[in-house]
Amino acid sequence: MKLVIAEKPSVGREIAALLGATEKNDGYLSGNSYCVTWAFGHLITLAMPEDYGIAGFSKESLPILPNPFELIVRKVKKEKSYVIDSGAAKQLKIIERKLKECESIIVATDAGREGELIFRYIYQYLKCQKPFERLWISSLTEKAIKQGFMNLKPGNDFDQLFYAAQSRSRADWLVGINASQALSISAGNGIYSLGRVQTPTLALICKRFIENKNFLVQKYWQIQLQHSKESIDFKSISQTRWDDRKKAEDALKLILKSGTAEVSTIDTKKVSEQAPLLFDLTGLQKECNKKLNLSAEQTLTIAQSLYEKQFITYPRTGSCYIPEDVWAEIPHLIKSLNDRKTLTEAVSKLKWGHFNKRIVNDLKVTDHHGLLVTDKIPSALSGNESAVYDMIAVRLLESVCQPCKKEITTISAEVLHYEFSSKGIVIKEPGWRIIQGNFSDESEDATEPLPILKIGDNLIIQEADAIAKQTKAQPLYTEASLLSAMENCGKEIENAEERKALQNVGIGTPATRAAIIETLFSRDYIKREKKSLFPTEKGLKVYDLIKEKKIADAAMTGEWELALQKIENGEASAEDFQLEIENYTRSITEELLSVSLNTENLPDLICPKCKTMHLLIRDKIVKCPDAVCNWILFRSICGVQLNVKEVENLVNTGKTTLLKGMTSKAGKKFDARIVLNEQTETAFEFDKNRFHKK
Repeated sequence: MKLVIAEKPSVGREIAALLGATEKNDGYLSGNSYCVTWAFGHLITLAMPEDYGIAGFSKESLPILPNPFELIVRKVKKEKSYVIDSGAAKQLKIIERKLKECESIIVATDAGREGELIFRYIYQYLKCQKPFERLWISSLTEKAIKQGFMNLKPGNDFDQLFYAAQSRSRADWLVGINASQALSISAGNGIYSLGRVQTPTLALICKRFIENKNFLVQKYWQIQLQHSKESIDFKSISQTRWDDRKKAEDALKLILKSGTAEVSTIDTKKVSEQAPLLFDLTGLQKECNKKLNLSAEQTLTIAQSLYEKQFITYPRTGSCYIPEDVWAEIPHLIKSLNDRKTLTEAVSKLKWGHFNKRIVNDLKVTDHHGLLVTDKIPSALSGNESAVYDMIAVRLLESVCQPCKKEITTISAEVLHYEFSSKGIVIKEPGWRIIQGNFSDESEDATEPLPILKIGDNLIIQEADAIAKQTKAQPLYTEASLLSAMENCGKEIENAEERKALQNVGIGTPATRAAIIETLFSRDYIKREKKSLFPTEKGLKVYDLIKEKKIADAAMTGEWELALQKIENGEASAEDFQLEIENYTRSITEELLSVSLNTENLPDLICPKCKTMHLLIRDKIVKCPDAVCNWILFRSICGVQLNVKEVENLVNTGKTTLLKGMTSKAGKKFDARIVLNEQTETAFEFDKNRFHKK
């Protein structure tokens, strides 16, 4: 019997159906000499400090450097402690039994770093010694799975991939556990979570927020002229900027009095704008955030669903290219898109026989090629699934088109001693832009063609205005721009030599960036308002503590991602990387233990219920430490956060001041005081003295 281990049940069922393993059993499918079973993601994880006998947070225990690292069955939180996940334990026993019974093993977890780690941790935990083969595929179509089984690869071909995944896993543990405990010990109030990648990402968001908040807006004025020649209306704008409105208006009067502008220079350039490459995961997430307002996590979930339904290729890719052997399939994939009504018009715009092979580059294909559709065309998808699928398909159509060729003309004209400029664009060959009919990027000002002009021509000034403008701060991050910053952190480095060395380095990987952003939300470090990302009060507090520390250094995190890639490529040692991370962990632990936390001046409050215990004041709650009393106050009430002063008012006087802008469950705004009733339960007090228990 051959045992196939998939990453999740849905994928296992697809593979089992093709192999003829149709007999249903508890936790596996069998038949035709095959047994197909599955994990539920990470069944086995690295052991936690308590598993090494280190309970609670203790300065004397830090840094915690396990040697060796131990593996445990996944745990889940239950009440105030973590217990073994019963579902994971049950499935693991099924896998263990089948490993003992089988003659050979085929690994069919996702073909990437995390998929490899999921299997290898199970394999190591169960102390299995049997050799295994690897199914390595980029889509779950019947054709891809069959070809994959015909070309199984030796399991040890992927040892380096596992070493990279294991190194990432251990590095995240070492930095996350030690840094979080060290800062929490220094704080002495509440739990603070830090991480190898999440903390530099938080630093990016906070730094941008503070720069934006402190930006000094400066007003200025420019003069805009309106012209018309050969029945073409166009505008020109002054190169001079006036800081003083009166001076701008004085210049405007002189310019209007002059009445004409004389063309002084004409510059015409031919520009060839290359077609975009295929999406990698980060590129897709950015586009979906811009166009569909989807979070990175939502996009990944949708893409994974489309992959498991066999409509697209493997989504967790970091490449925008395809290998030469896949190019032969592209015409067939494009023709198949004719079967989808939303895409037939776009397909009809292609110039067959003139496809652009820019996306073909064997050297730039990593574990998986750029995102492609498969020849299985969806007929019924949810709204967001449909939109994401069409986005991937349209990008494929654009990528095989020829460049868009433009002619850009810039003219300069003089009025008195002032210079004005105007720009016009003529599309000579639409190329790839014809697919969607968009001929300029969102960042570009829409420009119309200019009339035919020559140097010395006089342009009559039909209208002129002094237009008020102002300097703008860099906008707050959206998920799209944050993903770009994470992907290109090397470009932000000030030192020129370091920037050059790390120019293609990012923090996180395409497969992990969405989870990193979601972690910051779950830690209450950041929040979202419309599309913009803001740090919370807690996030800013953490940033203030770590902004000058090594753990906030995005460049260093980027260097580690580069090191992990070298381990995966067999160009670096996992042991050396481990030693480097351990030394770094010692350093940041020492740094963070010496931090002086500027917390709020917390009052000493007695529990209003038991009248004896001193209350614990945390970021989200205020509670009595006596388990019998168990009085608790949640500081976030109907969208309003109670500051320490209001908590003090409530406990000492029985009511807060009037809180404005609270939001009811129905979404309506209201103002009220929070009061404590006779049972020390919180209630609303309105102006008409109507009480409502919360």
